[in-house]
Amino acid sequence: MALTDTPDLTAPATGDWLAPVAGGGVTATVSVPGSKSLTNRYLVLAALAESNSVIRGWLRSRDTLLMVEALKALGADIDEVDGSLHITPIDFSAQREGPPITIDCGLAGTVMRFVPPLAAATGREVILDGDAQARVRPMSVIIDALTHLGVSITAEDNLLPMTIHAQSHLRGGHLEIDASASSQFVSGMLLTAPAMPLGIELVNRGETVPSRAHVDMTLEVLADAGVDVTEPQPEHWIVEPGLPRGLDVQVEPDLSNAAAFVAAALATEGDVTVLDWPAHTTQAGDGFRSIVEAFGGTVTLDRHGLRVQGPKVLQAVDLDLSAIGELTPVVAALAAMAEGTSRLTGIGHLRGHETDRLSALHRELSAIGIHVVEQPTSLTITGANPHSGLWHTYNDHRMVMAGALLGLRVDGLVIENADTVAKTLPEFTQLWEAMLSRLA
Repeated sequence: MALTDTPDLTAPATGDWLAPVAGGGVTATVSVPGSKSLTNRYLVLAALAESNSVIRGWLRSRDTLLMVEALKALGADIDEVDGSLHITPIDFSAQREGPPITIDCGLAGTVMRFVPPLAAATGREVILDGDAQARVRPMSVIIDALTHLGVSITAEDNLLPMTIHAQSHLRGGHLEIDASASSQFVSGMLLTAPAMPLGIELVNRGETVPSRAHVDMTLEVLADAGVDVTEPQPEHWIVEPGLPRGLDVQVEPDLSNAAAFVAAALATEGDVTVLDWPAHTTQAGDGFRSIVEAFGGTVTLDRHGLRVQGPKVLQAVDLDLSAIGELTPVVAALAAMAEGTSRLTGIGHLRGHETDRLSALHRELSAIGIHVVEQPTSLTITGANPHSGLWHTYNDHRMVMAGALLGLRVDGLVIENADTVAKTLPEFTQLWEAMLSRLA
C-alpha cells in the first residue's frame, strides 16, 4: 500500500459535520491509533540512524505523511510493509550536488521545527514552505539557532518560506536559545544533535519551556536509541555526537487524541475505556488522568487500558495546563458544561499553534452561549447549557475534537471543516460515531 493511500476503514467526514448527540451516558471501549509525536520523533531518528529501522503501529495522518515525504526528499528510503514502516537512513556521505530540495511542512509544527536541523546536516540546498497559516507560526528561534551553529539561511521576517543554503556546516557546540514559545525548538535541535560533529550543549535562557512532557519524550527516545543525552541542570541539555542505532519500535496509542474519547464519559456520566493505555509514558496526553479527577470523574488504569467513569455533575476546575497545553480545547469544552466557573492557566503559548487557540475558543464558546474571559495566558469559563450553531475550526484538529465533545450535549451543533482533523487522526469522526452507536 502506498503511504498516501487511505485504508478502507478510514472514512472521515468531509466539510461540515453534524456532531452526534449522545442522548445518554456513553459506554464504549475504544482503540486509537499510534502517537503522532512519537511517530515523527522515531522517523527523524530512523533517518539519522547508523542502520535500518522498523516502526510498527505508526500513526497515518497528514502530519506524519508530511514527515515521511520530507525525510524521503532528504535521502531516506521509507517503505510500508505489512503496515509497518521500514526505513533506510540518509547517507550523509553521499554526493551533495543536485537541484534544491523542496519540502512541504503543511501545518505540522514537528515538520517545521524538526526538519530544518536535519536538512542543514545534509549540506544540500533545501526550501521549506507550508500552508498559509504555517507562514505566520514563529520560526525565529530555530533560524537563529541554526545560524549560530554555522548554517546559512534566508527567510523573510524569520518566517516560512525559508531556504537552507547548500554547503552549510552544522557543526554543533554550545547554544543558548529562548524556547519559551514552544518545546519543539528544543526537540528539533536535540533530535539532530547526534549527527553534529560537536554534538550540542543546549541551554534555554527564556521562561520555562511549555509542554515539558514533549521534551521528556525526546530525551527518552534519544536514550532508547543509544544516544548519550543528559540534563545536568534544569533545561540544560547535552547530546554527545554519535548516530543513533537502528530502531525496531511499537508506537504507543496517541493519548492526546484519546483524551476526547474518555472526555465523552465525563460529559455524559458515561463509562469509556481506551485500550492499551501505557502504564509508563512521556506523552503529554497522559496528564488527562488527573484532569478527569479534577472534574469529578473516576480513573482506573490496568493492563487492559484506561477506564474513565463520569460524574453526575461536572465540577468546575482550576488547572495549570502549561505542561499539557494541547489538551486545552477538550478541557475548555468540558469546562463549558461544568457547574461553576473554571480557570485554565499557563496556556499563552497556544496562541502560536495551528491557530490562536485562546482566541478561537473564546470566540466559538461565546457564540454558543458560554461566558468566557480571555486573558493573555488564560481562559476563565463559566459553565452553562450551550446552544446549537456553527462551530468554526480554523483548520485546527483540536477544535474539531472540542466541538464534537460539546455536540454530545448540544443537538444541532455543526462542526465546520471536520476533515481538518486528518492532521492527526483521519478516522476521528468514524471512531466517534462508532463509540456512540450503542446508544442508537
